[in-house]
Amino acid sequence: MKKVLVTGGAGFIGSHLVEKLVILGYNVKTIVPYNINNSWGWIDSFPQNIKKNVDVVAGDICDQNFISEESKKVNIIFHLAALISIPYSYKSPQSYVSTNVSGTLNMLEAARENNVDLFVQTSTSEVYGSSQFTPITEKHPLHAQSPYAATKIASDSLALSYYNSFGLPVLILRPFNTYGPRQSLRAAIPTIITQLVSNKNKIKLGSLSPRRDFTFVSDTVDGFISAIGNKKCLGETINLGTGKDFSIGETVKNIENMMNKKANIITDNKRLRPKKSEVNRLISSNLKAKKILNWSPNYKGSKGFKEGLKKTIEWFSQEENLKIYKANLYNY
Repeated sequence: MKKVLVTGGAGFIGSHLVEKLVILGYNVKTIVPYNINNSWGWIDSFPQNIKKNVDVVAGDICDQNFISEESKKVNIIFHLAALISIPYSYKSPQSYVSTNVSGTLNMLEAARENNVDLFVQTSTSEVYGSSQFTPITEKHPLHAQSPYAATKIASDSLALSYYNSFGLPVLILRPFNTYGPRQSLRAAIPTIITQLVSNKNKIKLGSLSPRRDFTFVSDTVDGFISAIGNKKCLGETINLGTGKDFSIGETVKNIENMMNKKANIITDNKRLRPKKSEVNRLISSNLKAKKILNWSPNYKGSKGFKEGLKKTIEWFSQEENLKIYKANLYNY
């Protein structure tokens, strides 16, 4: 099978992608951040029969020599490594430029140097900003409302420039608000669930009015895998979303009903974005994904959203998973 390199494999979406690729029989290598504890992030939680089939390398995508060496004899690169928290991008924008822009440039150079068959750049629906029309197609204007979004627009543009300038086989995948097991507390759904599971009668949240197109993680992963061997997707930007949106307030009520709990919601000013930085609505058109990738979400509509929430609640409710998180702290 082809050799696949996944950057960001220790993280939320990346770990699910690595796991699925191993199950499908691919030869998988992943780059995780170097740390003194030799932690592999979520890969450490894999069953042994999967973990033993992952070539884990610790390093930094900002190190060009390291990336070039680790990309040798690789057929496919799924580039997911990035700084992703929007609130933290207000505090440390330079680190986002270093990782998201310079790091992506390093990956593109390594892919070009090593003649990969496919380079998938992971984008984000945040690059669109508040929707100017709905559903959001890939032709929607890009509008950076946070330093994070600005760096993702830049890294996406770099990737497409390598397709146009050097013929690098590039695809931009643009997931809409992926959720599910292993997600960090920087996101709304795990923040709501972990506070409720911790038997709190008060939960702290930011604004309840923004609307999001929540996509279950297994659907997002299927979108990545559908690009393998697909020549029609090269040079394209493709949304991965359900085409249905829910407000944060509606999401809270869904989770409360499913957990048979009720809590008072406290608006935490630390969790509010600056007024002009808040993205009010994101809802995807996935027609292009259906046409080019033959992809459509399994967890769609109100029923699918509730099915995904059920699996997410079950995972976070397990004591061994919940204890990993610090539900009492605000995670930037």
